[in-house]
Amino acid sequence: MCRSLPEFLIILLSCVVRADAYQPANTRPLTPNLIIILADDLGIGDVSAYGASDIHTPNIDSIAHQGIKFSGMRANATVCSPTRAALMTGYYADRVGVPGVIRTQPENSWGYLRPGVPTLADELRRLGYHTAIIGKWHLGLEAPNLPTQRGFDLFHGFLGDMMDSYESHLRHGVNYMRHNEQTITTTGHATDLFTEWALEFLRKEAETPETPFFLYLAYNAPHFPIEPPADWLDRVRARQPELPALRLNNVAFVEHLDENIGRVLKTLTEIHSDRNTVVVFTSDNGGSIPHGQSNLPWRDGKQSHYDGGLRIPFLMKWPGVISQGSVSDYSGLTFDLMPTFIEIAQGEPNDHLDAVSLLPLLTGGQMPETRDLYFVRREGGPDYGGRSYEAFIRGDWKLLQNSPYRPLELYNLREDPFETRDRIKSNPAIARELSAALQEQIRRSGAVPWQP
Repeated sequence: MCRSLPEFLIILLSCVVRADAYQPANTRPLTPNLIIILADDLGIGDVSAYGASDIHTPNIDSIAHQGIKFSGMRANATVCSPTRAALMTGYYADRVGVPGVIRTQPENSWGYLRPGVPTLADELRRLGYHTAIIGKWHLGLEAPNLPTQRGFDLFHGFLGDMMDSYESHLRHGVNYMRHNEQTITTTGHATDLFTEWALEFLRKEAETPETPFFLYLAYNAPHFPIEPPADWLDRVRARQPELPALRLNNVAFVEHLDENIGRVLKTLTEIHSDRNTVVVFTSDNGGSIPHGQSNLPWRDGKQSHYDGGLRIPFLMKWPGVISQGSVSDYSGLTFDLMPTFIEIAQGEPNDHLDAVSLLPLLTGGQMPETRDLYFVRREGGPDYGGRSYEAFIRGDWKLLQNSPYRPLELYNLREDPFETRDRIKSNPAIARELSAALQEQIRRSGAVPWQP
């Protein structure tokens, strides 16, 4: 079939633009592979690309050097499950039934992933991707919410919330390690195991380069218990003997994680997929201060709606598309990756998503006007009583609670980014405006059950 001259020129120009980003069509698919590497409780102050001076994370940093570093991104929640539910669906977590942590003890579980909501894995599989999750799932222990029932072709990892030990891989004495839906018993440090399984997946995918893949590599580290391998502890102690024991253990733990991420990035190069793979590195929430983790310069940490609990490292590389060494202060949320990845995969995100695609920013364009940001967590125990507490950001202003029993607080983030001066008494009109907007967010989520 003959083509008109203008159509031919468009096709030719498209090939020239893509030449830097992609390998030749006979060796690489034009649609890029997609990887999300998600750390667990990694504070922004524990990544040297963000200014940490006592910790070395060269492999994580390399993603920033080769791509873009976001300085204004926040997690969708202050704890694990809600952020993961939002990331997988593109909706605020309570709108898919996960306002709190899904735990292995039913009486202390505060979420249930809504059946029928398409996940990122569902959407990418529909677009022709092989899909895999390696590592921590934390969105359900049984049908219909096992990973292989929510869009993933392969699951090799841990179903539960946290491990009692990175060597035993148990939780409350129960084995939640799975290969697809089969219980497996393994030996070795969980961070090393998840890396080995990820490398196996990548090498297998290299045998079918005509089909793109999506890998969701979700490490348990550096969530407590803080258990670095002995040799990593020794090398950090030799380098920085002055570090307090708590901090020493965490530094070694994170640096061991960084080494394993380096193995993943090296393997991408070895299988000739590095030029055609989008890689994102981030964390599910801020670090746990009682366990020696750092969220500096932001206030507080994990579980808190102050920015130390929400600000996260967020790095992304896409060779030939994202300019190396880029920096953005865009204020987005973790779940923005969901529509971003769908668009990169040449699909169309659902119009009703709460998340916003970052693709315009990545390709040199402008993002839409800043939108409201909403955060929620439901929790049990005497401090929370099974109730939820929320935060809400509109423009420069942030309204928050850190317990259902505490009064609301109001901060101007432009004038007071470290949230030191509560302005709620001096700015009652702003407080009323944000309270009303927050109330509407809560109302919209009220119809979604968070128990099965």
